[in-house]
Amino acid sequence: MPEGPEVETEKLHEAIHEELEKEESGFIRSIALSTALLAALAAVASLRAGATVNEALLLQTESTRLQAEASDQWAYYQAKGVKAAVAEASAAAFAAAGKEPPPAFAEKQRRYQEEQAEIQEKAREKEKERDAKAEEAAHLMHAHHRHAFAVALFQVAIALGAVAALTRVRLIWLASLVIGAAGLASFAQALLR
Repeated sequence: MPEGPEVETEKLHEAIHEELEKEESGFIRSIALSTALLAALAAVASLRAGATVNEALLLQTESTRLQAEASDQWAYYQAKGVKAAVAEASAAAFAAAGKEPPPAFAEKQRRYQEEQAEIQEKAREKEKERDAKAEEAAHLMHAHHRHAFAVALFQVAIALGAVAALTRVRLIWLASLVIGAAGLASFAQALLR
């Protein structure tokens, strides 16, 4: 009496195993591709972070130089003020003695005051330039922080991709993709500002 139809289970088991290997291989390929893409984005974001911080530091250096020049102008302005005060005091000494002060004192005082006005204008101009450079440097530092944050997110996403490849857990890979997307958003935001 036959026991029933005999089915070759060994071939069925092999076919199922082969399909699982194909699916797993595709999953690993997807992880590898997404991780490689994240690594490329991280490299570009890292280059942009380095470039923006270098440019910001250059502008801050320029701002400091302009501050030094403005300070020099203000010191020169004060020196001219002291010279004008000396000329005025000399004229006052003549007046106190009941004598007419030489016209050279009044001329010097007028000339020093005119020179002070020119120097003051130069100093204020340097301060405006300094402020513009400092503001631009601050803007670039903000962009640098955005780029650096994007790089950090890409690195976390890459690490999670490696963990997903080792453990073959799709949820970890999805977390890697979500964090990578957040890194991409931060990077895009830094580029657009």
